[in-house]
Amino acid sequence: MTESAGRFLRACRRQDADATPVWFMRQAGRSLPEYRAIREQYSLLEICRRPEVCAEVTLQPIRRLGVDAAILFADIMIPLIGTGVDLDLVENVGPVIRHPIRAAADIAALRAIEPEQDVPYVLDTIRLLRGELGGTPLIGFAGAPFTLAAYLVEGKPSRDFIRVKGFMYREPDLWHDLMTRLSDMVVAYLQAQIAAGVQAVQLFDSWVGALSPRDYARYVLPYSRHILSAVGGNVPVIHFGTNSATLLDQMAAAGGDVIGVDWRIPLDAAWERVGTDRAVQGNLDPCVLLAPPAVIEEQARDVLERAAGRPGHIFNLGHGVHPETPVDHLARLVEFVHTYSAGRRAAGAAPVGVAR
Repeated sequence: MTESAGRFLRACRRQDADATPVWFMRQAGRSLPEYRAIREQYSLLEICRRPEVCAEVTLQPIRRLGVDAAILFADIMIPLIGTGVDLDLVENVGPVIRHPIRAAADIAALRAIEPEQDVPYVLDTIRLLRGELGGTPLIGFAGAPFTLAAYLVEGKPSRDFIRVKGFMYREPDLWHDLMTRLSDMVVAYLQAQIAAGVQAVQLFDSWVGALSPRDYARYVLPYSRHILSAVGGNVPVIHFGTNSATLLDQMAAAGGDVIGVDWRIPLDAAWERVGTDRAVQGNLDPCVLLAPPAVIEEQARDVLERAAGRPGHIFNLGHGVHPETPVDHLARLVEFVHTYSAGRRAAGAAPVGVAR
């Protein structure tokens, strides 16, 4: 593996590299014209169920943008679909559950996942990609239990999460049952991805920012800890949540080699909360990529300066790429991050805590 190909994995392990690695959440998909051309032929689920097509979509940003890692093209609802949950992925809306969870019987109906039988296309895509990517690392992923529970109980995307939080407060025993089942499903799904060949995994807790620190500690942390402990050690694990500035210390306590940070907190402040024994990922606001190039470079430079050259920083957005993002802005940002961080290293700027 070349130095450039190893940047991402070295950063996950808090090892220095020739430049700061960069990849983008949702880098494979809506902003790329070649992806939109594929979507004229196939739905999102049809793409996921066709390994050759799914691999092509995953590879598109590697060719176009020069990012340091690929992330498997999929949806966090795939394992639930694989186990028979009746849902639609509605364009511009998100997952819509036909029969939301309302009672113990609904939870009892959730069966355990058998990845090789239930989602073989995901694993076939991973195996295919490992042969196509060369030295570029492949990231697998899964939705975290709270985020999956939010969809299952709310029935669709929500702003206030009234139903899921009310269920959590009113029915703690049922909540434990639901979260245990979902945690076990996520462990099996991620372990299968690792066995198929992914070189890192990310646990997405997209809606965890709806919770207070107290509620996170009581209702979520034990289940995230179970997953991160079960899948950690074989490959680097990234633990990511949005709107999570008040939860970062607890997310770090739950586990993960890398803690993902969104844009609502400065990177240096986030790293202080997470602790120097973890790598961090982030944290440019995705909307910045709609700005002129000079503004993008200014804000990216601020993120890099807050990282201060410390080993263990992976440059990413604070959430996914917006569909309206100009592709050339993404490519220019990758080049800027590489060039600026490499120049800083070449000039002899010592990473914080590292003597030269």
